[in-house]
Amino acid sequence: MASLWTVMSFAFSLLLTPFLMLLLAIIFLASIGKSLGVRRLYIKLLLALFEYGRQNIENVKKRNGTRDADENLSIEEGCESPTIMGKNSTVTSTKAQNGCAGNTVIARSKNFILVPEPEMHNHKNDVEESNLTNKQQETSTIDEVKEDSLNQKNSFETLKAGFAPTSCLDYIRAGVEAIIEDEVTSRFEAEELKNWNLLTRTNRYYEFISWKLTFIWMFGFVMRYCFLLPLRIFICFVGVMWLTVCTAVVGYVPEGSFKRWLNSKVSLMCFAVLSSALSAVIKYNNPENRPVVGICVANHTSPIDVLVLMCDNCYSLIGQRHGGFLGVLQRALARASPHIWFERSEVKDREAVAKRLKKHVSDPTNPPILIFPEGTCINNTSVMQFKKGSFEVDSIIYPVAIKYDPRFGDAFWNSSRYSMIQYLYMMMSSWAIVCDVWYLPPMYRKEGESAIDFANRVKSVIARQGGLVDLQWDGQLKRMKPKKEWREKQQEEFSKRFKAE
Repeated sequence: MASLWTVMSFAFSLLLTPFLMLLLAIIFLASIGKSLGVRRLYIKLLLALFEYGRQNIENVKKRNGTRDADENLSIEEGCESPTIMGKNSTVTSTKAQNGCAGNTVIARSKNFILVPEPEMHNHKNDVEESNLTNKQQETSTIDEVKEDSLNQKNSFETLKAGFAPTSCLDYIRAGVEAIIEDEVTSRFEAEELKNWNLLTRTNRYYEFISWKLTFIWMFGFVMRYCFLLPLRIFICFVGVMWLTVCTAVVGYVPEGSFKRWLNSKVSLMCFAVLSSALSAVIKYNNPENRPVVGICVANHTSPIDVLVLMCDNCYSLIGQRHGGFLGVLQRALARASPHIWFERSEVKDREAVAKRLKKHVSDPTNPPILIFPEGTCINNTSVMQFKKGSFEVDSIIYPVAIKYDPRFGDAFWNSSRYSMIQYLYMMMSSWAIVCDVWYLPPMYRKEGESAIDFANRVKSVIARQGGLVDLQWDGQLKRMKPKKEWREKQQEEFSKRFKAE
């Protein structure tokens, strides 16, 4: 019995030794910022498998004389994804392979769309084609209506006699279209893929469509859950412990230029190790625009956004104080660098938060502060309303666009459905996290420009660069009902159109 136990222990050690050596090599290379290119080769292999799976599925469907319902749709507009990887890039922009916001089943009308600011967005085509002449005509029409109202010419009977049922058809159509496919709530669900990426949570029951695809899927399942998942969990554990220890050491260093330099190096090293826990492949575009001071704003898809950006630069963070796993990271980061964490009771105290933000950016020795103005995670297909708070501060703004490739793993965090631990489990059991980051030229608030207009201008730049849909809606609609003011604006807009007719 003892000899059998000895043999089993020896065999286990033989199997465990290569695993530990690989783990140590990954951590060491990540800590010094080097790469052997293994992850990029891994991505190339995955792309080849995805393409083989797509061809296999199509061949089986042809033999069976069936077609997938999604293939009958020709609405790929707006679903392009940017190039992902860099000099030796193999992840290219293709409509057929990347994710979309959802399966559109209707042709949306473009002449009338319900938005929070109807007077700014209704009849977009007409507004673009008409200039000052139409504005003057509209002004004169409104003035005439006001004059008529004052003279009591436009009585209730007159309005009733001039009413046409067609006046409300645009609203009825827009309402029906919103019921069939709401462009807002669809941004809070995982984006759909055109082709299957061999994950059961994104499949259409393709794993058993042929024995070849079944074998590949089973092999991938074993690799992800029996090899990659344990490896990534251990790397994540080591990375968090390493971050905690390093930031604690930096915290004892006296304030000065050396501490700031040391904190920058430690931050890059620790987050590089943590990115290995997700097999992250990140390309940073336009590094000459990398933030150095002031405020950095980016679109928000996931808590991983912080990890993605901190792998290339050192930032201060602002956000709500958390408990649990995020709380551990927040307390560790706060030891080494100035961050702004506020309590739940301070969320409504905007003046206190803004005062702390202004104080931070006024010191040129502080790292740039990273802010996600959307305030919630959006599903990697669009950019929603930016809160004006960070744009009220008189500081330089560095826009950053982040776009994930959904074929390798869905980075979107649906916080209303999954906890942080569940989300991390899904990330670590995915194939990889592949994304593109664009550093955009710094932007300044123009003279006489309001904070809201400045925020919208920055948002449109980020959306355009990332290939995302620019929406005016507030991302907090994920958790709350539409504001009463929005309904009133729609009613006011309808009355204006009715009077103009």
